[in-house]
Amino acid sequence: MKIEEVQSTTKKQRIATHTHIKGLGLEAAGKAIPLAAGFVGQVGAREACGLVVDMIRQKKMAGRALLLAGPPGTGKTALALGISQELGSKVPFCPMVGSEVYSSEVKKTEVLMENFRRAIGLRIKENKEVYEGEVTELSPEETESITGGYGKSISHVIIGLKTVKGTKQLKLDPTIYDALIKEKVAVGDVIYIEANSGAVKRVGRSDAFATEFDLEAEEYVPLPKGEVHKKKEIVQDVTLHDLDAANARPQGGQDILSLMGQMMKPKKTEITDKLRQEINKVVNLGTDMSSPHGIPVDLLDRLVIVRTETYGPADMIQILAIRAQVEELVIDEESLAYLGEIGQEASLRHAVQLLSPASIVARMNGRDSICKADLEEVNALYLDAKSSARLLQEQQERYIS
Repeated sequence: MKIEEVQSTTKKQRIATHTHIKGLGLEAAGKAIPLAAGFVGQVGAREACGLVVDMIRQKKMAGRALLLAGPPGTGKTALALGISQELGSKVPFCPMVGSEVYSSEVKKTEVLMENFRRAIGLRIKENKEVYEGEVTELSPEETESITGGYGKSISHVIIGLKTVKGTKQLKLDPTIYDALIKEKVAVGDVIYIEANSGAVKRVGRSDAFATEFDLEAEEYVPLPKGEVHKKKEIVQDVTLHDLDAANARPQGGQDILSLMGQMMKPKKTEITDKLRQEINKVVNLGTDMSSPHGIPVDLLDRLVIVRTETYGPADMIQILAIRAQVEELVIDEESLAYLGEIGQEASLRHAVQLLSPASIVARMNGRDSICKADLEEVNALYLDAKSSARLLQEQQERYIS
């Protein structure tokens, strides 16, 4: 009898360039651990970023910005991601690349403004009154139709709700009955109704109705604790962009996003060509001026600048070893040292890029681990950015200018 092991169908997370970065790798006192949280070296830059994280947490970073400056492949993006990991998921982090800004369809100012608004977060606390419990009674009361026809209309709904502490009978508006039908609410279901908006949410079937069957289509939930009528504090973390999106949708709801959207609705003004030209004169002023880092001097003066340094051979080998581990690749010490040499000659990015092709070549040759010969083969196949630029310069007369 042939027995095969079933492979797990668990979804694997895609491995990105900085998947290995889990934070800044600092001690409680703020000192950088040489090898921690996926980081190698850059001790001074990491400690400086740690202080920036503390400033943000203490709300002392207002009016300032951070600039990470250094040669390519020295961990600037990794430091930005490390800061975002330290601050947690509640603080919005909005990565973007230069090609997003230089679009022929959308103005650069609009792209930058949208990303700024995506990166500005708001924490909204809202107190909601809710009725929560297991439905014990659901009886719509009918009345003669107002239009004088033969049909009858729903005048109100009587609903009974039960919790651990007690029961309550409610008389509801007919519009809430439509919401109950939409949610397919029946006797024995656990629901909650928002007092302000009349929104109905079916949580599941009460576990008192759970049967002995092994397979059930229903999701059974326990009987709610406390009183039927209760107050809940709901905290929502949103960005200014979320509010913009809510503002763009039809309004009229009673929830916090709808109310904020109504309050923050911008007043539209007509922009004439003459006004646009005057604005463009002011906005474009100083565009042709040369300034360090490509940033206007007055803005540069308001930045906190963190410097990153070029990695040495030992640091580079450690980073490559971490990347191989994250990508679940087996590589020997000799191959890592050779890859470190490639990184020193070309760039760390190019050395990291060679890992995946080398693993495929190793597998084609019937091996599970990457050896030096595999790296030599793929290094001969692919050019790094410096070599490609040099080749273009040497052979420029062969290309159409």
